[in-house]
Amino acid sequence: MSDTALYRKYRPHHFSDVIGQEHIVKVLEASVSSGHISHAYLFSGSRGTGKTSLARIFAESLGTSTNDLSEIDAASNNGVDEVRALNEAVSVLPFESKYKVYIFDEVHMFSKSAWNALLKTLEEPPQHVIFILATTEIDKVPETIVSRCQTFTFRKPSQEILATVVKNVAKKEGYTLEPASSDLIAILADGSFRDALGIVQKILGISKDKKISIEEVEMVTGAPRSELVNGFIEALSEKNSEKGIGAIQKALKQNVDMKIYAKLILMKLRFVLLMKFAPALANEFSLHISKEDFEYLKILSQKKESHISSTTLLELLNAYDLIGRSYIPELPLEIALVKLLTQ
Repeated sequence: MSDTALYRKYRPHHFSDVIGQEHIVKVLEASVSSGHISHAYLFSGSRGTGKTSLARIFAESLGTSTNDLSEIDAASNNGVDEVRALNEAVSVLPFESKYKVYIFDEVHMFSKSAWNALLKTLEEPPQHVIFILATTEIDKVPETIVSRCQTFTFRKPSQEILATVVKNVAKKEGYTLEPASSDLIAILADGSFRDALGIVQKILGISKDKKISIEEVEMVTGAPRSELVNGFIEALSEKNSEKGIGAIQKALKQNVDMKIYAKLILMKLRFVLLMKFAPALANEFSLHISKEDFEYLKILSQKKESHISSTTLLELLNAYDLIGRSYIPELPLEIALVKLLTQ
């Protein structure tokens, strides 16, 4: 396997390679075709959604050579002196292209004085200059800057898209991912192509038979094992608070991230609920989890005495949202469990 990071090796190089951002690609392609190019663009969205990659593709589609393309990390070049130097550099004509393109990554890291220094240039840049600003935190970008840019919001790729991407990349590298394995990677990546391929790279490094099982994914990522998640779900079904709290405590002892734990619980509970009310779709759900989990959840969905309902999912969704804000990460899950089992 190549030493090159997978997210770099399989980074999109053309508009047609970009996945999940069709709403942006169409506009940029139309701009290139018509020649109606803005002087400043603002790409916002969570990490690993392809902002920098699409900025490079856009620059290349405009015929910008490597010598006329500058990528600047705003996290380490965020002072007023750097921006003043930039203001002087933009007046120099391109070496061999129609445009000089400046891509600023993590632009929300600019200092207030840096923003003020950039404002005039951004408002009235030379005709040969295009700015592309990328940020994961658009709320930290001054409104005076946002209003001077053509703004695009990058969507998080769906779990299905991520699962397909990691499965295809693994195949290109000569490995096979079980469907349940690719789905678990997609869940853990939390909407980031880069994180998903980072997980794949770790797993490929330890695989011996070139067939990636869900157990290998759990081992490498530290994701909770199925029995920990199923134990919590079983406690809800049986209204057994001791078993539920015990499952949470086991997860804590294994240093499981409570956010991931709750996310996997929600995913499986959703399958239980859907199989209960739409049993004809059971075979489709089986593609996203292991054979053992599918059989377990199918039996659970058919239990008439089960206490799992839409109320269960709603309560746990609220707990999931609270986990990141709680100074005791497991507390929202414990409260949700007690509330559901005492109703």
